[in-house]
Amino acid sequence: MRKIVPAAIAAAMISGPVVAEGPMVVPLQRLSMDSAVKIAQGAIEECREKGIQIAVTVVDREGTVQVTLRDTIAAPITVPISKMKAYTAVNFNAATSAMTDRANTPIGRVEGLVMSAGGVPVLVGGSSLVAGVGVSGAPGGDTDEECALAGIAKIQDDLDMLM
Repeated sequence: MRKIVPAAIAAAMISGPVVAEGPMVVPLQRLSMDSAVKIAQGAIEECREKGIQIAVTVVDREGTVQVTLRDTIAAPITVPISKMKAYTAVNFNAATSAMTDRANTPIGRVEGLVMSAGGVPVLVGGSSLVAGVGVSGAPGGDTDEECALAGIAKIQDDLDMLM
């Protein structure tokens, strides 16, 4: 027994500690609820200025809903469409307007995705994904996207100061 203990200690010293190649835990930035509300309200305000009633959904980086707002007379269908646009934008880390040509492909037909304009990712410092925003209800997707971007603009400077 006495010979085994020193041998085990020597083996441990020779092999050294086990070191992982990368971090074992990755910190993730998340959009606060207050920030998500500001984005949603900003999108509603922008579309109201255009005389349009919309729904807007803000999802976290995994696509889970943080905030949904539907303006007073926006059609009920705008709520699920705004959610799907936000979910699509965050899953592809891209504006849904950039995916319209993929809408009639196998990936475009996956349930829960909408590849028409109106969904945009929320980025910190231009590259770090923290959320997605989807807007539905305007006569065209371009206007939906303008309203989503206006909502993000309400907090973008503050987000970029985090970097």
